[in-house]
Amino acid sequence: MKFASTRIITADIKQLVAFYEMIANVKAQWLAPVFAEMVLPGAVLAIGSSETVALWKEGSAEPCTNRSLVLEFQVDDIDAEYARLKDKVPLVHELKTMPWGNTTFQFRDPDGNAVSLYMPSTDEAKKRFATR
Repeated sequence: MKFASTRIITADIKQLVAFYEMIANVKAQWLAPVFAEMVLPGAVLAIGSSETVALWKEGSAEPCTNRSLVLEFQVDDIDAEYARLKDKVPLVHELKTMPWGNTTFQFRDPDGNAVSLYMPSTDEAKKRFATR
């Protein structure tokens, strides 16, 4: 089995795609007016309009209702990313080092989804990510 993507369902696809283009510095590939993908090293972030839900089953997904998922992006320079984004995104928390060795900050996208940028900062964390 291959993990293919994470998909966010949104009521305002243009706004959410523009937000993630700004965060990731990657242009989205629009595969349809109601669906876009951002192909990043290691993962694909898919963004679908709420109109796409009916293609599966009406009511099977809802925009703006997530409180259990955190989208994480590994970066090369967490300090530079924090400086670039801290005044552009609604911060959940400022830079901090987590017990597992990653330095991170967290914010919310326009739909309220939690997003974290992180960088392995301890020697153990750096070793762990070097083998992935």
